[in-house]
Amino acid sequence: MSQEKKTGPNRALVARAVRDAFRKLDPRTLYRNPVMFVVEIGSVFTSLLYAHALITGAGEAPAPFILAIALWLWFTVLFGNFAEAMAEGRGKAQAANLRRARREVGAKRLAGPHRDAQKSEAMVTEVMSASLRRDDLVLVEAGDLVPGDGEVIEGIASVDESAITGESAPVIRESGGDRSAVTGGTRVLSDWIVVRITADPGETFLDRMIALVEGAKRRKTPNEIALNILLAALTIVFLLATVTLFAFSSHAAVAGGQGSPVPLTVLVALLVCLIPTTIGGLLSAIGIAGMDRMVQANVLAMSGRAVEAAGDVDVLLLDKTGTITLGNREAVAFLPAPGVTERELADAAQLASLADETPEGRSVVVLAKERFDLRGRDLQGLGACFVPFSAHTRMSGVDVDGRMIRKGAVDAVARFVVEQGGSVPREVTAAADDLARGGGTPLLVADGRRALGVVHLKDIVKGGIRERFAEMRRIGIRTVMITGDNPLTASAIAAEAGVDDFLAEATPERKLDLIREYQQQGRLVAMTGDGTNDAPALAQADVAVAMNTGTQAAKEAGNMVDLDSNPTKLLDIVAIGKQMLMTRGALTTFSISNDVSKYFAIIPAAFVATYPELDALNVMRLHSPQSAVLSAVVFNALVIVGLIPLALRGVKYRPAPAARLLRNNLLVYGLGGLILPFPCIKGIDLLLQWMGV
Repeated sequence: MSQEKKTGPNRALVARAVRDAFRKLDPRTLYRNPVMFVVEIGSVFTSLLYAHALITGAGEAPAPFILAIALWLWFTVLFGNFAEAMAEGRGKAQAANLRRARREVGAKRLAGPHRDAQKSEAMVTEVMSASLRRDDLVLVEAGDLVPGDGEVIEGIASVDESAITGESAPVIRESGGDRSAVTGGTRVLSDWIVVRITADPGETFLDRMIALVEGAKRRKTPNEIALNILLAALTIVFLLATVTLFAFSSHAAVAGGQGSPVPLTVLVALLVCLIPTTIGGLLSAIGIAGMDRMVQANVLAMSGRAVEAAGDVDVLLLDKTGTITLGNREAVAFLPAPGVTERELADAAQLASLADETPEGRSVVVLAKERFDLRGRDLQGLGACFVPFSAHTRMSGVDVDGRMIRKGAVDAVARFVVEQGGSVPREVTAAADDLARGGGTPLLVADGRRALGVVHLKDIVKGGIRERFAEMRRIGIRTVMITGDNPLTASAIAAEAGVDDFLAEATPERKLDLIREYQQQGRLVAMTGDGTNDAPALAQADVAVAMNTGTQAAKEAGNMVDLDSNPTKLLDIVAIGKQMLMTRGALTTFSISNDVSKYFAIIPAAFVATYPELDALNVMRLHSPQSAVLSAVVFNALVIVGLIPLALRGVKYRPAPAARLLRNNLLVYGLGGLILPFPCIKGIDLLLQWMGV
């Protein structure tokens, strides 16, 4: 996928799209697109007129002229099909990559709900993943692939999900929390877990992803359906007008005694040029490409409706941690225990963090260096033995020079202190409680049986997030921070981040009530979530983005899944949705406005024999009636080709108020669609004249 972004579509993708464009000529497929279906009927009709002229030698117009019109009408249909096939082809290429991630693997099915069952060989059965069914229990140990989608019901382990998300950093999966969901095809790196399978074969998350990115289950969105109805109505109107013009020209030729009826070939060309073929040929490609851009952003949209709704969102509910704040908190203070100096606490905390590669661990080392100029030392020379962080122990540390220094969660380190025969002073516990109530994260540091004090980790508001919220405000989107913090802490972070409002001490019921309140005001609401307690609010929101790392309940409630589990992606999702709507609006405006120039090309050419006065409308001074008609038909086909990259890439989105976007859209694409065809049609006419056509 990334390679395609750099170098453009590869040859295999283009070749497949060309083949699919011919397959889509099947009327049973093309009838769903009324505009292009009419063009195909016109192509067949003019082809029959050419065959008649060739066989009888007395066609209604010169046979080469009829052939040229027929060929360019066929090209028009093929170019429209090619645009849709290109958009679908990119989805099929992504689906092929996902299929490579899906494979048949072995599984250890358990007869009981506990890992202890494996002690009896009779309780463990080696099976293939295809034989697993919903509610089966499997044991997955270090090095094993998870055999199917499920939820962890026992154990804790680090899991490599790069096969699904593309991210190499492992994640923690454990039972009983918001990080219990696992996806088939991912690999357990350490420890073990017991997984309850939640999907039958063929119904897994990966299977749904493949079907969705291939477009097999894609439904037209309400706006697409409405636009298709409008295009069909315009097509019928112009069809009736063309039929009327034929009758009118025939009557005028007979009654006036001069000229001849307009040839059917010219009338078909007029019809094709008058109906909005540009947007008709590109509409499906725009919708498919919108979902494709979501997939490129590692977001799985369950429907085109969700992508479209994202473009109309005017309220964003964002979780604080990981969205507005960094999530990885930074050390800001050392709070020593009674009888311990701050420098002594900082020295021990730094020693315990030297091998800690997490952002929190590195921030402890940096703070100790800044406060007390404490630097790293030669621990290898001292024979230091580092204790890495474990999901089970929830602490890390170092054994050096007879000392056992530990740093981690307060309850975990307190337990370690008690096991060593010591106790944690009441003042230290009180300081940790105060930090927690204030929204901070306390890390307890101990040296064997001595509790040395607490390191204060603080939420850090992300750089640039304030500016992004200002952009949202400029385009009329209200941002609301959701947090479980107390109102004082929430208020401080909300003010620093620049959000419009916040909901503190949020519960599932309060989130749901807030969404309903906004919806009753006529607003469209988007939110993110990852836990089971987020499921009701996700189900209520218009755009609900569930984190892939979240629970099965959250993913089933949402209409989008973020494979990166990055809550800030919600801002990008809104931008992609607005880009899709802008692209559709821009190309619709261009398609309708560029019809005007074709009137000045074809109508004078069609009726000049009957009404010579109409030559005054030939403002482009085209060479002849035949070259005028052919030039308009050629331009009508080529403009679709020229706009295919824009339909697939999308109009560049810049945050701005809706009124300004509409004005720019009308100026650029409305005025551009009005002016551009004149020089292009004139240029094609000169080229045809030079070629002697």
